[in-house]
Amino acid sequence: MLLKPSLSILTALAASLLLATAAQAQTAAAKPAVKTGKPAAKAPAKKAAPADAVLVKADADQIHAASMTHTGDYACEFNQTVHVATSPKSEGYVDLRYKNQSWTMKPVLSSTGALRLEDVQGRMLMLQIANKSMLMDTQRGQRVVDDCVHEKQRATRT
Repeated sequence: MLLKPSLSILTALAASLLLATAAQAQTAAAKPAVKTGKPAAKAPAKKAAPADAVLVKADADQIHAASMTHTGDYACEFNQTVHVATSPKSEGYVDLRYKNQSWTMKPVLSSTGALRLEDVQGRMLMLQIANKSMLMDTQRGQRVVDDCVHEKQRATRT
């Protein structure tokens, strides 16, 4: 015996098929285009600039740490240079320049005696110890440049 499908069952099946087709179309639209064999052009790297945001007023500890910061040029490995200067905009902050990038840094004195220059935007960190300094990218977890020596640090090496 053959059953005749009712109109409501046919309607439900048609609606299910229509919804499945629509879902597949959305999934296909969300997928990236098929690769053509040519590598995609990389977006240009963003250059860091001193933070234009309003900086928190420095407390006494930060001002003390800023006074301990060696300002001027640091001679680093592979004939590279890092330049540190007191910030003309905000007391207790310093501006750090490396190659064509610069950052506004907050000096923080650690309990070990190391001075940390922390990028106010949270990316870069310069560690200053008695005989050398290093610049690190904290997001990548890598040293950017190492064995940076200020003239005051050079005196401790002899």
